[in-house]
Amino acid sequence: MGRALVPLVLAILGISLGQPAQSAEGLVSGTANGFQVKRGTNISHWLSQSNRRGEERRSFFTEKDVAFLAGLGFDHLRIPVDEEQLWDEQGYPVEEAFSLLRSALDWCMTHNLRVVVDLHILRSHHFNEEERPLWTDPKAQDHFLDLWRELSHRLASYPIDRVAYELMNEPVAPDPEDWNRLVARAVRTVRELEPERTLVIGSNRWQSVDTFDQLKIPQDDPNILLSFHFYTPMALTHYRAGWTKVGEYTGPVHYPGVVVRDEDLAGLSEDLVGALRDSNRHYDREVFASLLERPLSLARRLQLPLYCGEWGVYREAPREPRLRWYRDVRTVFEAHGIGWATWDYKGGFGIVDSNGTPDQELIRILTEE
Repeated sequence: MGRALVPLVLAILGISLGQPAQSAEGLVSGTANGFQVKRGTNISHWLSQSNRRGEERRSFFTEKDVAFLAGLGFDHLRIPVDEEQLWDEQGYPVEEAFSLLRSALDWCMTHNLRVVVDLHILRSHHFNEEERPLWTDPKAQDHFLDLWRELSHRLASYPIDRVAYELMNEPVAPDPEDWNRLVARAVRTVRELEPERTLVIGSNRWQSVDTFDQLKIPQDDPNILLSFHFYTPMALTHYRAGWTKVGEYTGPVHYPGVVVRDEDLAGLSEDLVGALRDSNRHYDREVFASLLERPLSLARRLQLPLYCGEWGVYREAPREPRLRWYRDVRTVFEAHGIGWATWDYKGGFGIVDSNGTPDQELIRILTEE
């Protein structure tokens, strides 16, 4: 067939050149450069939120893990990285950590997995800390942009349809416009170096679905992946999680239905009852679908793909409600054409336990067709 006829034939068949496909729900399924993700998991507590160094860090995540995850049917990994792992306190790159990151990307290329490199925690911004100088110190914001210049310099050789950059995990700005302004600066910074790299951008206040209507994205950039996180309801997903207020609750939890019932709130402290208020209601698959309307609306309006970069239930939660939650949330995401990555691979929400033993039932729920 002559080259001149190819566009005409594709148009007749309803296939466009250079444009991402549409999902059944009308969402764009991938960015214009070909970066598309469907099912993945987070490689947490390796180059992020971990004190492991040296051999302990090297052996925690290896090519064997990548091959295992690819064999399960995942198509991508989200790799959180922290400033304090990749740069020392004087701002110099830690070459061993960068080498580990590059090795992970190389393993993923070998095993045909895409990657989201997620700048997870900054020295000036931790999503669970009260003090976040990033929003008050202009030098901290300039430094954040410098980190992305360095990351781009080191990772730009990877194919744009295989590796994406997540600008920052779970921004918690006092004003959503603070985050919107920083997003605009960060996008300009990376675009000067890599005009077509996919950039993953989430909403303010822990990438909540509730704040998605406040998110502003640079216009006419088709290589952006919109990202939210989903841990609703917290009384179930963070059951007995010691770093949260809701984790203090140790009574019964139910799913589907009213997660924490009125009778189970009796006798609890006022502040714990307040933390549980969102769980004292009915949750099921239909409710979850309704909670996604703000991210879905923005994605449709901007014609950009939508991604849930974190979702999961802490392993201390009762097993049957936990597994039912996973099944329903996955069903809702995929019904709407939303790609996802579970939190996490080997951590407290993991698909393998602390001994490395796979949770076969959970894996089946996540990967079965």
